Amino acid sequence: MIKFLQYLGQSTRTSFTKLGRATYFLLQIISGILSVLARPRLLLKQMYSVGVLSFLIITVSGLFVGMVLSLQGYYTLSDFGAEESLGVMVAASLVRELGPVVSALLFAGRAGSALTAEIGLMKATEQLSGMEMMAVDPIKRIITPRFLAGLLSMPLLAALFSAVGIIGGQIIASGLLGVDEGAFWGQMQAGIDFRDDIINGVIKSVVFGFITSWIALFEGYDAIPTSEGVSRATTRTVVNSAFSILGLDFILTALMFGDH
Repeated sequence: MIKFLQYLGQSTRTSFTKLGRATYFLLQIISGILSVLARPRLLLKQMYSVGVLSFLIITVSGLFVGMVLSLQGYYTLSDFGAEESLGVMVAASLVRELGPVVSALLFAGRAGSALTAEIGLMKATEQLSGMEMMAVDPIKRIITPRFLAGLLSMPLLAALFSAVGIIGGQIIASGLLGVDEGAFWGQMQAGIDFRDDIINGVIKSVVFGFITSWIALFEGYDAIPTSEGVSRATTRTVVNSAFSILGLDFILTALMFGDH
């Protein structure tokens, strides 16, 4: 029992210590945002790396998710004679939940793990230390552009995921299941609210981009400078990002739709 309490106390202390380092790391990132905005080429290069290179996996995943939603929704709604509401169901599911959440999980697996591995390897090969010796702040030069790129790319990728998913759902609904195309789009436009659905989905994607980029960059910066340390940091990035995304999704959903 004593050993268990000792282990619990040590784990708690370690967790709070790491949280403190992560918070200080975030403050350093925020302090370097203005210097990055003064050099937009750094930001554009990283947006290409974390955003444009994630385009394929986001669009393909969004297409198939929309198709599956359309198939499942049709067989459920047909029991109640409400097939014409399929467009509302597909669009609401994607814009409110699946678009931000699934795209964030894909972003963490593709771009987040790459960011962690890149920063971890730069630390292991002492590139970050070399920059400090040359009076170049690695936080402002390396970390902050990647953080801003992830923060700005995530809402765009989530919107792309939702848009492609809706198109995929319409293709299945009209081309395979025989749902009237006008009814699909008309019901969707009438049933989706700009503030309650679209804006709330954008807010979710911004929060997910913030937390995923923060976790990925901190894990890489805080990794043990060995090949094993970098691999473990990459694994922690994916796992911690997934837990954070799903947990924050519940909290944000409760805050946004709890009073409806």
